[in-house]
Amino acid sequence: MNLPHAAAALCSVWLGALVAISFLEAPLKFRAPGMTVPVALSVGRLVFAALNRMELLLLAAAVAAGLGCGRAAVLALPAVLLLAQVLLLRPRMDRRAVRVIAGEPVPRSRLHVAYVAAEGAKAVVLVAAAVLLGTS
Repeated sequence: MNLPHAAAALCSVWLGALVAISFLEAPLKFRAPGMTVPVALSVGRLVFAALNRMELLLLAAAVAAGLGCGRAAVLALPAVLLLAQVLLLRPRMDRRAVRVIAGEPVPRSRLHVAYVAAEGAKAVVLVAAAVLLGTS
């Protein structure tokens, strides 16, 4: 497998994980019978921390492959979206979730909407990156 195709494959694996967790697991856990919001938030914090670590590893590997073939720039937008989630959104969401889990009243927040919008955008740009890298 050549470097652009390796980078495309890494983007595809990343996309699959993102879709499975963000668009399947996350919303479904809140619909499970007997699942309370505090428990669902506790599980979600663990799952998204693990997902983000895996995404960072996949990004690093894809960038390495992309650098090797001169196409790393294709990964700039998914990198920016992921870093915004990891460094800006998720820490704030985690602090809020900890308060909800502790039973504190917390005001409504649009952080979740911003995170989901970033996930959707990241999914679209990962498809584009995989296609661009895979057709080189």
